[in-house]
Amino acid sequence: MNSRRKFLQKSLLATAGLSIPSFINASQLDALVRKISPNDRLNFGLIGAKGMGWSNMSSFLKMPQIHCAAIADIDERVLNERAADVEKLRGKKPKLYNDYRKMLEDKDVDVVIVGTPDHWHALNLIDSLSAGKHVYVEKPLANTIEECNLMVKAQERYGKLVQVGQWQRSGSQYADAINFVKSGELGNIRLVKCWAYQGWMKPVPVAADGKVPPGVDYDMWLGPAPKRSFNPNRFHFNFRWFWDYAGGLMTDWGVHEIDIALHAMGVTAPKSIMASGGKLAYPEDASETPDTLQTVYEYDGFNMLWEHGTGIDSGNFGYNEGIAFIGNNATLVVNRGGWEIIAERKDGKPLIADMSRVKPDGASALDKHTENFVAAITANDASKLNCGIKTGSIAAINAHMGNIAYKTGEKIYWNADKGQFTSSKANKLIKADYHNGWKLPKIS
Repeated sequence: MNSRRKFLQKSLLATAGLSIPSFINASQLDALVRKISPNDRLNFGLIGAKGMGWSNMSSFLKMPQIHCAAIADIDERVLNERAADVEKLRGKKPKLYNDYRKMLEDKDVDVVIVGTPDHWHALNLIDSLSAGKHVYVEKPLANTIEECNLMVKAQERYGKLVQVGQWQRSGSQYADAINFVKSGELGNIRLVKCWAYQGWMKPVPVAADGKVPPGVDYDMWLGPAPKRSFNPNRFHFNFRWFWDYAGGLMTDWGVHEIDIALHAMGVTAPKSIMASGGKLAYPEDASETPDTLQTVYEYDGFNMLWEHGTGIDSGNFGYNEGIAFIGNNATLVVNRGGWEIIAERKDGKPLIADMSRVKPDGASALDKHTENFVAAITANDASKLNCGIKTGSIAAINAHMGNIAYKTGEKIYWNADKGQFTSSKANKLIKADYHNGWKLPKIS
């Protein structure tokens, strides 16, 4: 590992003066891959290769010193498809596993990507850390507040580096916007709005339970979730809209936007939360999580409003997603397309200068996020991470608080000193509820 920690300084990538993956074309990448010795590689293993897990692995593979050594997935079709993808990119198939725990026994695997459904994140990450691997884990960090806290404790116990896949942290427009918010030029900020309106989302058709697809280890897919008959609606991708496995748009999109809002405002936990919404767009479809939701968070000195809606794109300020910092002097609006300033006016004159939309620098924020993780591993320095595990836990915990307020139907209050709510009803929803013989690990 000492050699691998120094590979950026010694590798052909560094000597060529190339640092951002998107700067390397296909022929350059192939040439560099061929010349990098095995001792200068970082060997990656991937758990969960269907969606964002593969997007993350593909991003890492834009760096020539990254090698996909192994993939674990409960779906044989996905395993074979991704093995072929890796072979096409790098000329060699990775080792394949149905059970991720077997993959973690491979001493050659240095880093693990966790791309499984949310209800698996805690077990995947803690097992990977205890096996001595660094981890890149998809957002949200976990499916409960209890799991988030335990995962942070596990990282501290094992000392490996963890990057959470909230890649907006690596986008140039977000860094610029955060700096402007912190400058104070917006004036007193009393309200922050975060939103995600997702017009592409259509109803999830009701489907009958059926047979488990060939090659799928469905019991392993369920893992600690409650035992249920197989239903295609609860499987690939759509698992997000069922409470057993995830938290709907509140935790799917919410962690991205809330993360930026809290970081810019310098806060970590609210004093109170209340939420209202439900299945108002598609009341008869198969999903469980609300398709329409408004959540009000009270922090010291300001409120934050989260809102989402499916089937429509017309969100605040004409954008389908974003964050707006509403100050006495001006409002700053930022999203994946850029950022802008809309000034307040007095006697017809702007209190500060308006600023038209500034687009991001053009580099892939996901690629910059994965590159940042590799750079931190190389330096063995967690302080270099753009979104370490504590950062990821803050966003996830706040998002889960919104869902808890929705489920209780109450205005709930957070006691930061005790790390719990003042409501026993809400506190029950902090806990992870594991089934099928799976247990939440104990971290000493």
